[in-house]
Amino acid sequence: MRVLVPQPDLAEADLICSDPSDYRPETTAVFRDYAGSDRAELVRETYRLMHTSQCVAFVEEKHQKWCRFNHTEMTVMEALDELNRLVDDSDPDVDVPNIVHAFQAAEQLRKHHPDKDWMHLTGLIHDLGKVMALWGEPQWAVVGDTFPVGCQPDPSIVFAEQFADNPDANTPAYQTKHGIYSPHIGLDNVTMSWGHDEYLYQVLKHNQSTLPKEALGAIRYHSFYPWHTSGAYTHLANEHDAAMLPWVKELNKFDLYSKADELPDIEALKPYYQGLIDKFCPGVLKW
Repeated sequence: MRVLVPQPDLAEADLICSDPSDYRPETTAVFRDYAGSDRAELVRETYRLMHTSQCVAFVEEKHQKWCRFNHTEMTVMEALDELNRLVDDSDPDVDVPNIVHAFQAAEQLRKHHPDKDWMHLTGLIHDLGKVMALWGEPQWAVVGDTFPVGCQPDPSIVFAEQFADNPDANTPAYQTKHGIYSPHIGLDNVTMSWGHDEYLYQVLKHNQSTLPKEALGAIRYHSFYPWHTSGAYTHLANEHDAAMLPWVKELNKFDLYSKADELPDIEALKPYYQGLIDKFCPGVLKW
């Protein structure tokens, strides 16, 4: 039997994020270079398939398929080990297995936020939803930047011109600024493109993870670059989203810039992170 230990709400003092300018690795590397990357052709094609296929009906279908949580049962560490077989086709920066990136991000969060163990675990698991790609889901429905469906695509979305061939382009109700949503409805009420962010968020909620709401929000929207980096879609966001945004940005910062760091000794680090898994999302989860 699983015994869930409720975690108290974070105190106001705990909600202070460090200045986003504080952490930058000493590197001359350029990240998210979609033109100059050696992987540019693969990345562009992944986004083309995403932007021409992810419509309202498609996303609804994926929610029905994956949110039944009847695919398999496994622990968080077992899911992490699965990521050793995955290289993200949407990432122009790296071509290493995703488990390496997971521990890179987690260790940098641990270094810069030593008192926030929930952030260490958030960094470790933020991409776990990508296991869908190992279970038959095409990568364009798993990886990459996310965006709302049911409203006009924002020009800040990478390769935004590709949306001209999306089925929803022929539905006038989906092609206005607000689309099917009312102003400031809140991102929790907006249907996002289907991917690993949403899937992991739903898995954690279903399995009653005790990670704080800041962690869950950061996981759910860490790939929503048009919002957290470009400032788009604020007309759909509400006050709750504004409160969560610093945490989304904080995770994203370590998600992105930790790619330049040395490769971690994964086996040596596993015992520490297993302790965090046991604390916040223990046992066998339904996926």
